[in-house]
Amino acid sequence: MDIAKIYNKLIKEDGFIIIDANNKKYVIGKPIKENPIILRLLDKKLNYKLIFSPDLYFGEAYTNGSLKIENGNLTEFLDIVFKNFGRGEINNFSYILNKIRGTYRFLTNFNLISKSKKNVAHHYDISEKLYDLFLDEKRQYSCAYFKNDNDSLETAQNNKIQHIIKKLNLSPNQKVLDIGSGWGGLAIEIAKSSKCEVLGITLSKNQLEYSIKKAKELNLENQVSFKMMDYRELNEKFDRVVSVGMFEHVGRKFYSKYFNTISKLLKKDGVALIHTIGSVNPPRDPHPWITKYIFPGGYTPSLSEVIKPIENSGLIISDIEVLRMHYAHTLRNWKERFLNKKDRVLNMFDEKFFRMWEFYLTGCEMAFKWGDQVVFQFQLTKNYTSVPNTRDYIY
Repeated sequence: MDIAKIYNKLIKEDGFIIIDANNKKYVIGKPIKENPIILRLLDKKLNYKLIFSPDLYFGEAYTNGSLKIENGNLTEFLDIVFKNFGRGEINNFSYILNKIRGTYRFLTNFNLISKSKKNVAHHYDISEKLYDLFLDEKRQYSCAYFKNDNDSLETAQNNKIQHIIKKLNLSPNQKVLDIGSGWGGLAIEIAKSSKCEVLGITLSKNQLEYSIKKAKELNLENQVSFKMMDYRELNEKFDRVVSVGMFEHVGRKFYSKYFNTISKLLKKDGVALIHTIGSVNPPRDPHPWITKYIFPGGYTPSLSEVIKPIENSGLIISDIEVLRMHYAHTLRNWKERFLNKKDRVLNMFDEKFFRMWEFYLTGCEMAFKWGDQVVFQFQLTKNYTSVPNTRDYIY
């Protein structure tokens, strides 16, 4: 099977050159640059792997160095590829293999409490110093909110925090729960700005220790507290529940349990705000490379997969907002900071780790720029009068 025939059916705008391990040259599409990007394959097996399952094998090859990009960089190459593929599958072979993998994962993947803790530790307990290299000063590891495309990362992350706080429609002395509180930035800001009593829960040991230390430094330990626990272990009532960038780790089997728990935890006039990555496509299987190397147990849902369990829980959807290009801008900022500090990354990890994370940040950026990925913000209530009738209070 000819790799050129497959990819020339898909690449209609711009193009690149593939040189395989036998030094055979393939022109893909119609390259615009005088010196086109070259994808050099150093492993003969890649000729077939990049046909049958490019979603998995391209990332693996880039990470282990059996694939090189010349006359350009990873961002420029993936920009061409994603621009042409858009929201669709790469090819029928890839689609079928991903369906098989996805079905197997759905049948075998149970994000029980112990498994969830293990999945979180895989990604979030790598190294505190790593995240300091590319996150903002509040360590917000979720989509920022860019009122202007040229906003700094710090400005956009503060915008996001304030946007969420406004949607929660807080009053002083209310009890607030932050599910998946990360390094505590949102919970601490809620406590500071709204005079609420806040509980943040996380499954990451590193994040817990950092959050407790930060709250103490700011003399907020009597107003905001953090615990290492799963949302399913709580039995309190809260005026407000917020969850940012955590729902992606819940798992499809547990959507009903998740929203039933939110409903149980909320007081009758309570408000919840759920901020999650999602897909504008119909339900599809998770990306095999991301699942294998970055977020085991992770899944970004389609809107249709989320609506039914919300309805069945008795909660009311009072507002849905779709943030489109915001995460592409966020990831671009993270990627640029990460790449600019390569020497410091290599002092902590090896070249293979650096290339893996470069591919992770760049691939995700392109998925939000050209693909099916967006961010959903669900505002949920138990009755019609929990929030104002118009959205003026948000803006």
